[in-house]
Amino acid sequence: MIRRVIEIDEEKCSGCGACAEACHEGAIGMVNGKAKLLRDDYCDGLGDCLPTCPTGAITFVEREAAAYDEAAVEAHKAAKAAPLPYGCPGTQSRQIRREETACAAPTSPQPSRLRQWPVQIKLAPVKAPYFKGAKLLVAADCTAYAYGNFHEDFIKGKVTLVGCPKLDSVDYAEKLTEILSSNDIQSVTVVRMEVPCCGGIEQAVKTALQKSGKFIPWQVVTISTDGRILD
Repeated sequence: MIRRVIEIDEEKCSGCGACAEACHEGAIGMVNGKAKLLRDDYCDGLGDCLPTCPTGAITFVEREAAAYDEAAVEAHKAAKAAPLPYGCPGTQSRQIRREETACAAPTSPQPSRLRQWPVQIKLAPVKAPYFKGAKLLVAADCTAYAYGNFHEDFIKGKVTLVGCPKLDSVDYAEKLTEILSSNDIQSVTVVRMEVPCCGGIEQAVKTALQKSGKFIPWQVVTISTDGRILD
């Protein structure tokens, strides 16, 4: 059938991921750092994604496309919201208690400062006990590899969540909104890379803070690809 659906100009797309977060039906995903219409039948043609695009890469077109399938969209949403199976040890939530020690000797391994598991945004339980009164760190995956002293300068004293908006086709903003709304979070620190696609994780936190309705102090730290703090 001929109907109205969105079209994404990859040349104009900056890879920020804002449109994917705004698409409640899951029609848009990030593929190789660019927004892409994944399924015609998930696109309702209403265009909630259009005003979120900072580069004007999204427009409407009239073309041959599968009819909007509301049942398929609802099934997709339900599948995303379904709890993960607890048979896998890697998804089981746990708090890691560490004793504060003096600085290690030059020949000693640097101690880990991680306080909880899991760390992936999409795996973290919304109401885990370690979120109570926590200072939250939301970091792009690559930052810990690019910045050598990541544990001491960023993870220490915080509950850590990591993700990659370029590789994950999930709505971080939705999950983070639940975490901020359901827990007494004291502050949020976002650590991202300088690359454009990393803007998706910063935007997700900003959206979550707004939707939570809470006033929570937050800051953004940007890491260069050669491991320097840029701001």
